[in-house]
Amino acid sequence: MITTKPPSSAVTIFSLLLLLPLLCHALGTGTTLAVTDASATVCGVVASQPTQRIECYRRGQVIAVVPEVSFSAISGGRNYFCGLRSGNYSLLCWDTVSSNVTFERRRLYNNGTVLFENLAVGDTQVCATVVGAGTVSCWRINSSFELPSGYELFDSISSGSGFSCGIMKNGSRVRCWGDGSIARRIESEFGNMSMMSIVAGDSHVCGLNSTGFLVCRGSNSFGQIDVPKRGGSFEYSGLALGAQHSCAIRRLNGSVVCWGGRGLFSANVTDGVSFETIVSGSNFTCGLRTSNFSVICWGPGWSNRDFSNSGSRFELPLSPILPGPCVQSSCSECGIYPESQTLCASKGNICKPRPCSPQIPVPLAPPPLPPSAKPPSVTPSTSNTLTTGLLVFAIIGSVGVVAGICTVIYCLWTGVCHGKKKVHNSVQPTITRGGSSNGGVNSPPSRSSTIMRQGSRIMRRQRSGTSSTKHPDRAEEFTLAELAAATNNFSLENKIGAGSYGVVYRGKLADGREVAIKRGDTGTKMKKFQEKESAFESELAFLSRLHHKHLVRLVGYCEEKDERLLVYEYMKNGALYDHLHDKNNVDRSSSVLNSWRMRIKIALDASRGIEYLHSYAVPSIIHRDIKSSNILIDANWTARVSDFGLSLMSPDNGNDYRPTKAAGTVGYIDPEYYGLNVLTAKSDVYGLGVVLLELLTGKRAIFKDGENGGTPVSVVDYAVPAIMGGELSRILDQRVEPPELNETEAVELVAYTAMHCVNLEGKDRPTMADIVANLERALTLCDASHGSISSFTISIESD
Repeated sequence: MITTKPPSSAVTIFSLLLLLPLLCHALGTGTTLAVTDASATVCGVVASQPTQRIECYRRGQVIAVVPEVSFSAISGGRNYFCGLRSGNYSLLCWDTVSSNVTFERRRLYNNGTVLFENLAVGDTQVCATVVGAGTVSCWRINSSFELPSGYELFDSISSGSGFSCGIMKNGSRVRCWGDGSIARRIESEFGNMSMMSIVAGDSHVCGLNSTGFLVCRGSNSFGQIDVPKRGGSFEYSGLALGAQHSCAIRRLNGSVVCWGGRGLFSANVTDGVSFETIVSGSNFTCGLRTSNFSVICWGPGWSNRDFSNSGSRFELPLSPILPGPCVQSSCSECGIYPESQTLCASKGNICKPRPCSPQIPVPLAPPPLPPSAKPPSVTPSTSNTLTTGLLVFAIIGSVGVVAGICTVIYCLWTGVCHGKKKVHNSVQPTITRGGSSNGGVNSPPSRSSTIMRQGSRIMRRQRSGTSSTKHPDRAEEFTLAELAAATNNFSLENKIGAGSYGVVYRGKLADGREVAIKRGDTGTKMKKFQEKESAFESELAFLSRLHHKHLVRLVGYCEEKDERLLVYEYMKNGALYDHLHDKNNVDRSSSVLNSWRMRIKIALDASRGIEYLHSYAVPSIIHRDIKSSNILIDANWTARVSDFGLSLMSPDNGNDYRPTKAAGTVGYIDPEYYGLNVLTAKSDVYGLGVVLLELLTGKRAIFKDGENGGTPVSVVDYAVPAIMGGELSRILDQRVEPPELNETEAVELVAYTAMHCVNLEGKDRPTMADIVANLERALTLCDASHGSISSFTISIESD
């Protein structure tokens, strides 16, 4: 239902107003405060009155807007502003430049059947979403204004100069539409990043991603997307963007931080002032004070309009303005704003804005305090936060205990604890758990088994021809004799690893190429030949078509009778697991990975490989066994993801699927996947989160805590409480020098990202795009610090 006018016989479309020759305008999202740029008109919804009417300030005059009825939200454009009436059934707009005394009113929409919300006015366009449904309608647009398809549903939208963007309900991706290329550019720059909120400016967009960090995309000709580096997770709340600048409210104290705008937007003029909400014109900003709900404006555009107090802040003589819309809701998501009933004159509640503070996925603690610092006093809100945190601890702890018990049972069952079996220390046990039988009721074949059969048929077709055409995607076919010769008949001297599938050997082909050869187990340990065949088919099917810098490349394969071998490029520097957990790596100088910059780079490399699987492979792939032993490092110290024996193709419709068996590795497997049998791409995110915690702490995914009598402990249980409690320094790997300068912020960023990744519920974990963005920022911070790895003389590729 995306049309230039909504489906209603009662709709009245008014003609376009005369456009002034201005390149600047007011932009953004509907709230209770708005500015119209051409006339520097500032309007707000009045608080504590029976009717939540609109009142405006323009050129020294306070103007009461007609009709004096209740409105829930207003939004300003270039030379007009619009208001959504309480009840969401009527949309009115007012011209602020045609008269010096009053505002000319036009009704844009009126229909009691189809209700609208999320009002967002750009320079000329007006857009809104249908209540509940999320479909978009736009008014006052021309034929070149491209609209999104009617099937796209949005949680929220915001409008800029000739374009609008929204956060989609499914996946929280950013989708943009409108005139020109700016919409396509901004949308592509956000990519698959999951966002919680966005606000549009003239030609850029900023918002909070799913991990709470402020992200900006679009034009940066004046530094308007250069977010201040000090901003941590959920550092900022409200946003206001202009033509050349951006401003944000700090969640800690309500103060405003601005950047861009050629340095003309100094926040010094608002020192000591706390704000509830802010809005921007092209080159000025206005905010609603927390103390008395008055409106203050400042900025070069405001002072150039010949008002008093030129060059500083100016407090407008408006009535107190509502800090948010009055709604008929219990505000169960984030709670009710203080004095809500008084502000709404007992006609509804004001809900605290999203995202709540603290916000899911995990309540965030402030950055770790130095040893000499005193902890902050506990306020009621802090107490609630701690209560939430303790609940999270209890849940995570319960999962950890179960994981520990499973580990002990596994240890006793396999005989490893008594020395009966020996597993290579770079590979943890892979576990497979059967699904429920549903009381004997027959269930349809699992999607995973169907996908595997389809993949197997594809590969059989590919190998049905002659040897020269068996695999068109550059995978070579080798004979068993060739690979035996390359490994000195699979000698123990050439053995470099072992896992559930079989043994990995280092080999040298006849043409001199060094390779790693994975040979499927041919002994009695292999429970079923079908398991080996499935893993073989899976790796061959996936890796033969995947080509990425951060994925281990498949060279070829061998299939003779019961023999199944896969040939990979050789990774000279082995597995990440060995670098972190090898007993010989005890001195700070013993490993290249004993620097924070290098560890963050390894994490970023691996994240990019997984992001490729999730977002760019067609069809997308869920790895299912992300762990440090499956992250290999080549001769240039570039990390690559390996081992696709358990991987599955994502469902075509993007839904979860429920395999008959949950597979993965103890300590890394997603609790939601293991417990509820629900598999999504967020299962890989959990495994990566555990790897990030390994990099930070130097601890194995499951390790024995000597302080508790050797009880198995999960690195999640060990690290997350410390991160949340602001004690990150207590758990950092002591083999690495303490982080210096910007490294401290980088390591904190990695820690908070890891904490989000291991959230119990997949919906509360970030996407791989979010993780990559955070790790890129962390690596940049390290590069700006003196604590880099300059003491090492190795060559390291940078992306």
